[in-house]
Amino acid sequence: MSKRKTPGLNTGAMSDISFLLLTFFLLTSSINTEQGIPRKLPPPKTDDTPEMKADINKRNVLNVLVNYLDQISVNGEVIPVSELKDKAKEFFSNPTNDPSLPEKVSKPIDGIGDFAVSKGVVSLTNDQGTSYNMYVQVQNELQRAVNELRDETSLQYFGKKYNALDSAAQRAVTAAIPMSISEAPPMDYSKAPAQ
Repeated sequence: MSKRKTPGLNTGAMSDISFLLLTFFLLTSSINTEQGIPRKLPPPKTDDTPEMKADINKRNVLNVLVNYLDQISVNGEVIPVSELKDKAKEFFSNPTNDPSLPEKVSKPIDGIGDFAVSKGVVSLTNDQGTSYNMYVQVQNELQRAVNELRDETSLQYFGKKYNALDSAAQRAVTAAIPMSISEAPPMDYSKAPAQ
């Protein structure tokens, strides 16, 4: 008795279908991408980069420190993250011209005219043990402070919120309310509480 030969399957069409299905799913599915935090970083330091000594008045700097326990210290005062936006907003706007808050310099801005621009800078320092979640919360609160100030300025001068403005008006408001945050490299404060 001879063995019966089993017929083979033609898999050529199967590979074409698989390729088409793969292409279809790649084109129709959305890929979840992580959003970064938009920050302008300083250029990399080279051997011939001159040492610059920043002459910044102490009143123009808001020192924000986040330690390894995720505690936030603003100019030495420990605060919850929920208060950071209001502290930063008051710091940047200095509504009462408080001598302990940042100086302002009058600048001509297209579309706005002369505007008192804050010289304030937030100096943000994190501990190496700071959680990513707290780092993002701090960044969000600082961004919210600037966004609210930009919205207020936009409404005052253009009658609309910042995101509803055209690009020229947005540039004017951005010049009036700059995002001035300086980030220091992470430190190791793991043995000390926030100060």
